Amino acid sequence: MDHSHRDIAGGWLRPAVFGAMDGLVSNFALIAGVAGSNASARTIAITGLAGLAGGAFSMAAGEYTSVASQSELAQAEVEVERRELVRAPEAEMRELAELYIARGLDEELAYEVAAQLSRDPDQALEVHAREELGVDPHDLPSPWLAAGSSFLSFGIGAVLPLLPYLLGATALWPALILTMIGLFAAGAVVSRVTGRPWWFGGSRQLLLGGAAGGLTYLLGMAIGQGIG
Repeated sequence: MDHSHRDIAGGWLRPAVFGAMDGLVSNFALIAGVAGSNASARTIAITGLAGLAGGAFSMAAGEYTSVASQSELAQAEVEVERRELVRAPEAEMRELAELYIARGLDEELAYEVAAQLSRDPDQALEVHAREELGVDPHDLPSPWLAAGSSFLSFGIGAVLPLLPYLLGATALWPALILTMIGLFAAGAVVSRVTGRPWWFGGSRQLLLGGAAGGLTYLLGMAIGQGIG
């Protein structure tokens, strides 16, 4: 029987999900906070546009730096393994065999497997990287893919609560409704990827995003009344 798995190491899922959720929650919270201070619709729209642009670029830059640093660290550790395989191949073979013994293989079989895998230097490096570092040296996450996914998804998420104001709305409730729908839909879509129930993912994200927007709205009201 054949089966397939979803891509869990391509570097796009986490920044895309985080970007969309953060765009929805942060820009709606920003808009709600400004709306709570009784600002004009024009001011709210400008604030939302600034939040969209600033947040998207910030997310992309942060994801690029984070993933690039992680990949560089992984590559550096892989190079350490590469040098050790050249300097002390027998010791590295024993180390691999001991890993298999710790996982339940018989000692004789573990050493036989380790010896066979160590015949090819490239294969040996890949096995050591997977077993000791938990990475595939030929399939490290792409910082450009992470940055692009984060930028686009944040922009899509952030434009939803802003859209009613760009279309002429003067009250917060259209943005609230659109954001709540977007939060539930985004959570439900993510649950399809992660295997969780769609209603659980949608409800969880709706609750968290709604709480963030509501608290920021109250904070904006308090600040607006205090400044006024």
